[in-house]
Amino acid sequence: MKLADSHCHLNYKGLAEHQADVLQRARDSGVVAMLNISTREREWDDVIAVAEREPDVWATIGVHPHEADQHPDVDTAKLIERAAHPRVVGIGESGLDYYYDHSDRERQRASFRSHIAACRETQLPLVVHTRDAEEDTALILREEMEQGAYPGVIHCFTASGDFADKALELGFYISISGIVTFKNAKDLQETAARLPRERLLIETDAPFLAPVPHRGKTGEPAFVADTCRFLAQLRGEDADELAEATRANFHRLFAKTKA
Repeated sequence: MKLADSHCHLNYKGLAEHQADVLQRARDSGVVAMLNISTREREWDDVIAVAEREPDVWATIGVHPHEADQHPDVDTAKLIERAAHPRVVGIGESGLDYYYDHSDRERQRASFRSHIAACRETQLPLVVHTRDAEEDTALILREEMEQGAYPGVIHCFTASGDFADKALELGFYISISGIVTFKNAKDLQETAARLPRERLLIETDAPFLAPVPHRGKTGEPAFVADTCRFLAQLRGEDADELAEATRANFHRLFAKTKA
């Protein structure tokens, strides 16, 4: 089984302190590609440094919606400049979070659009975070797509089946996290079971959201194997074939990882 973890935070507390061991456990579990995601500008150098050091790790640069208020100067031009680095393969995570509202909603929307503009210019994939903001997220994605096409993925998908359909219509990929293994995630399981395999990614969002049977522990990229096996059973597919398909999807979407 060869897997890609399409979204993790290797520089976050819980993983950063023993990063080498975390990476080795991932490799031992069959993980051959990891995308290390940034959420604020001060992380960019460290996130990129891991990708420079580790050949199976790549990086993104971006500002999480929680951090939008604190980054008024991170505009499209700055994102484009930093995205030129050969180990930066995506932009984000960015999006809208109306559940916590840690940043002003208008500021979140403006930041989101600036990230999309950078994706349109660079053709690097947009990594989308959305929580309790389906309507506005879908509206912005569609409006911006009408200005010019750009690739992207809805990360840690927990939204409705209707939102999944809208994202797929726009050409987006959908990434499933360990949440799908939770027994109270019936709606998500129904959606995940019917997603087209050619648009499916798997992630851990480590150190968060450890799947069953690791729930309650610090999440690690190694656990993407558990989510893959659960998802394969849910979909009535072979786990090795699903691992291969989602890994191929990862490299297709994040095309710089093939360079």
